[in-house]
Amino acid sequence: MKIILKEDVSGLGYKDDVVEVKDGYGRNYLIPTGKAVIATPSALKVLAENQRQRAHKLAKIKADAEALAAQLSQLKLTIGAKTSATGTIFGSVNSIQIAESLEKLGFNVDRKIIDIKEAIKEVGEYVATVRLHKEVSVEIPFEVVAE
Repeated sequence: MKIILKEDVSGLGYKDDVVEVKDGYGRNYLIPTGKAVIATPSALKVLAENQRQRAHKLAKIKADAEALAAQLSQLKLTIGAKTSATGTIFGSVNSIQIAESLEKLGFNVDRKIIDIKEAIKEVGEYVATVRLHKEVSVEIPFEVVAE
């Protein structure tokens, strides 16, 4: 089943992408929750016209994302966590702590666009990926230290 995404769906695509999904996933989840519409010929024509009209706006959004990526690539974050004597963290460090430390530095980044490859349960240096735009992402190195 071909659908048009109305918003970004992690692991599937970005807003206004035309993607192929299984019928059940589209009809039972994406369409009822308002995340997608069926890609009929008329819906595809409307999408093409909307994209044509928004082309300059999208270029500005991409330029802003690239500018923010340039600023974020200069950063190296330090995140404090409570640890045991062996260096194991009580709990784990996740995207919420990274978003909070970015916010302290003056960057308002949504935690949902921050990806961390593995669970962080020990003190050390790691890398988080921030997806600012569908064509722009930046890796931010960060260090987890004991408090």
